Amino acid sequence: MSTTDGWKITLRDICIRCGRCVRVCPSQIFAQGEPGGTIVLREPQGCICCGHCVAACPVGAVDHEAFPAERVHAVDRKALPSPEAVELLLAVRRSNRALSQRPVPQEWLDRILAAADRAPTASNARELGYTLVTEPARLKQIAEYTLGVFRRLERFLSNPLVRLWLKPLLPGVYRYVPVFARLRRDYAEGRDRILRGATALLFIHAPEKNRFAAEDANLACQNASLMAEALGVSQIYMGFVLTAIRQDRHKHLNRMLGLEGRRIAAILALGMPEFHYPNCIDREPAEVHRI
Repeated sequence: MSTTDGWKITLRDICIRCGRCVRVCPSQIFAQGEPGGTIVLREPQGCICCGHCVAACPVGAVDHEAFPAERVHAVDRKALPSPEAVELLLAVRRSNRALSQRPVPQEWLDRILAAADRAPTASNARELGYTLVTEPARLKQIAEYTLGVFRRLERFLSNPLVRLWLKPLLPGVYRYVPVFARLRRDYAEGRDRILRGATALLFIHAPEKNRFAAEDANLACQNASLMAEALGVSQIYMGFVLTAIRQDRHKHLNRMLGLEGRRIAAILALGMPEFHYPNCIDREPAEVHRI
């Protein structure tokens, strides 16, 4: 059977009728009348090409054109990291702004990108794109773009008339006015508090019309961050640059990066640390309501 997108999906005779494909398919294109009964395909054109059916089948009975045999790999779950190893990775992952001038090896950048691309997306739309910036001149341009947007915002917020009516409404915004000024002074003195000396910036973006751009991008960013930590690469979420992008209605940075029509939804700075944190710290547990 074929989907409207041209994907052919069939069930081989080796199917053991376990029903796993029925239970995991988000589009419900697999159906089984009763436990152990024959499995049939219904409305296969609704397939979102997530691959759950292929991943779940214990005997390789699902023949999906999008996932040929060379793209399907058996998993040795004993080789997965232990819960304790995952907990340790999460505990040590923190922003390290003490970066060296050593570039991140290209092989490591490739693995970080691949990890980001494995993140789930809403409806398996997979509309995320990735732009990796490593050229020093372009990195400098991005830092100065951010400071320029903040300078304009600082001037606007400092206008006496604007301040009179806006500060009571947005008091939290005004605490950043002295921050913007300090960032600019530090940069002029050779201390970049925007990129922190990162040698690579990973921009994660989606089409402007994608309703779940932020959610999808931040899932991908988290994957990238954890892979970077596992590789010993420092990673810093670029909140300042994202803020500047959102305040720039002319979208100058999008044009600079060739991302017209795209929404930049997450940015991760990457760099090799001068040292690794020798300690991890237990945080105060969050308040949890159990209902």
